[in-house]
Amino acid sequence: MGAGCGLRQGEIFAVSPDDVDTTRRLLHVVRQIKIVRGTLVFAPPKGGELREVPLPDAVATRLREHAEQVDPVPVTLPWGTPDGESRTVTVYLSTANGDPISRPSFNANVWKPAIRAAGIEDTRQNGMHVLRHTYASVLLDAGENIKALSLYLGHADPGFTLRVYTHLLPTSEDRTRRAIDTAFGHGPTDPDGLATA
Repeated sequence: MGAGCGLRQGEIFAVSPDDVDTTRRLLHVVRQIKIVRGTLVFAPPKGGELREVPLPDAVATRLREHAEQVDPVPVTLPWGTPDGESRTVTVYLSTANGDPISRPSFNANVWKPAIRAAGIEDTRQNGMHVLRHTYASVLLDAGENIKALSLYLGHADPGFTLRVYTHLLPTSEDRTRRAIDTAFGHGPTDPDGLATA
């Protein structure tokens, strides 16, 4: 959900099967799990903005397979603050005991051991947030526009998205080469244009 939909870590831990719209192929990002004064709570996504993200088939399939292997679990947490009204949400991801996942525990016990085992250096640059950057770079490389990417990532301002990801934008030279190569039959797809004219 990080690399495939651009979700933040707390948003990933709060995704429910109810948030998946298979008809429209969308994922509704409506909450996160975060820590407030030492207590896990449900809260709106960062910035308070709910959003819809295109749900790629690969992510939908993986969510379905995960739910078949591990039943989604109802989790009850306060809303917004430690003394907020309790809400129960069935989430895809939980601890082995059926408890909600906290970012510090996941990072220490799952993420960092996994990246070390894969031979990846354990640095801040290799935290789970890198999955969002992967999502952004893949979309930008595919030609997605900054405004759409900004909406999918939940940024309030496309200018912020542009400032953060401008270094990932394909250069004009790269776009030009790809466009002409594709038109002349040297691109990644079979052309139906100049090469056959």
